[in-house]
Amino acid sequence: MKKIEAIIRKSKFDDVKKALHNVEVNFFSYWDVTGVGNEKEGHVYRGISYSTSEIQRRYISVVVSDEFVERTVKAITENAATDKVGDGKIFILPVEEAYRIRTGEKGNESLN
Repeated sequence: MKKIEAIIRKSKFDDVKKALHNVEVNFFSYWDVTGVGNEKEGHVYRGISYSTSEIQRRYISVVVSDEFVERTVKAITENAATDKVGDGKIFILPVEEAYRIRTGEKGNESLN
């Protein structure tokens, strides 16, 4: 099992959510977060300069079985990308064990 954490643009969340459902990843958690990125310049819109280094993001966390890792990452990368600086990051971490509280199931069975 792996834990996949992704930080994406808020504007791309609905696309990523649909893509995850399409690859049968139906349970995940998410939070609204703010982060500081590498971009140092601001953008000017109607004469007002906006900082783009501090941008609203959505943080997605999902635990999947090993056979779902590649399709989950592909769904996120293909649907979160805008080909611009600040599209986000994906991190993959090992998960030793998972338990479903209600039934006591453990391992991959607890994920479905």
